[in-house]
Amino acid sequence: QVQLVESGGGFVQPGASLRLSCVASGFTFSGYAMSWHRQAPGKERELVASIGTRGSSTPIADSMKGRFTISRDNVKSTVYLQMNSLKPEDTAVYYCRAVRGASNYWGQGTQVTVSS
Repeated sequence: QVQLVESGGGFVQPGASLRLSCVASGFTFSGYAMSWHRQAPGKERELVASIGTRGSSTPIADSMKGRFTISRDNVKSTVYLQMNSLKPEDTAVYYCRAVRGASNYWGQGTQVTVSS
């Protein structure tokens, strides 16, 4: 059974940091590109960052550049999203995704709320 389980979200103040984790099971993690997406209330889901099977990452959106970093550990079947200098506009549900060809899996999401 394929599973992607996100964790690490929470309620933090502006300027704080969080590290999200997504643990995969039920498929060959190392063979899948992984990505993080987010969806804020009333908005469409957007790509945050993606990372290839060997660790190459794609550029992050300008609003998150310099603050967010994606990484993966193929031994632990886990993808991470390090988020620094969080802003209220980063408030959203964060989802991880695994893609390989026509195979496409999503996690259930973890809530991140940034507020003073």
